[in-house]
Amino acid sequence: MHLAFLGTPEPAVASLRALVAASHDVQIVITRPDRRRGRGAGLTASPVKVAAQELGIRVAHRLADLDEVEVERGVVVAYGAMIPAAVLERIPMLNVHFSLLPRWRGAAPVERAILAGDAQTGVSVMTLEAGLDTGPVHLERRVDVGDKTATQLTDELARVGARALVEVLASKELLAHPRPQVGEATYAQKLTAETFHLDPSMSQSLVLRTVRLGRAFALVEGRRLRVDEARVSVARVVPGSVSLVDGEVVLGAADGGIALVQVQPEGSRPMAAKAWWAGARLDGATARWS
Repeated sequence: MHLAFLGTPEPAVASLRALVAASHDVQIVITRPDRRRGRGAGLTASPVKVAAQELGIRVAHRLADLDEVEVERGVVVAYGAMIPAAVLERIPMLNVHFSLLPRWRGAAPVERAILAGDAQTGVSVMTLEAGLDTGPVHLERRVDVGDKTATQLTDELARVGARALVEVLASKELLAHPRPQVGEATYAQKLTAETFHLDPSMSQSLVLRTVRLGRAFALVEGRRLRVDEARVSVARVVPGSVSLVDGEVVLGAADGGIALVQVQPEGSRPMAAKAWWAGARLDGATARWS
């Protein structure tokens, strides 16, 4: 099938490579423009652009460049911008969305599924509409969330989604008969810095789910401490306290202790929590976190 592919981050690469491996003719890849990823750094191409160039596929950054190709369908995987209705009227598009629609429509479905404590999430291959993830679903695949980090879960969903996309394109029945979404819609709002901010009013389970997103942090005596790995502690601690208990560095959450395992102090490298505690020289009787 003659296709256009629209995608940007690393999770979209699996679908692009799967389409090529399945002998589809991807005539053009539309991806977000190159960007700076650090202070003073040069421009960096998106992972999809890098993969497309390796595969010898034409790359463009404007939707208007779709007017220069004749394709039967477009495929969208984490492109990063809404596709105007006028474009969809000319080129029907499939979207690989990382949730079980209509749950978690929107920008951060994987992270919101983890934060909500969902037992399962999955992939929906749907017809793209001008509305936010409202289109009918051609194929759904379920995945257990378990204790996976956001990175681990996203990687798995990317692989599952790539296989599901190829399956849909290979089936006239699946392409012709998508089902309308059924159930209550929930929306995966964009993540902000506050999403990752741990505080003592959180339950143990919510703290650990937030840590699994990556980039979680707490303020210990006013200084930012990134928390890369943590676990439940059986130590009896006061909410808001931070202390060394039986060899564990423990934060007091609303319903119990959280043992820090791997952390990164502000302006320093990642390290074991006990090494950070030794260097911080805090008083376990009075140290607080927020």
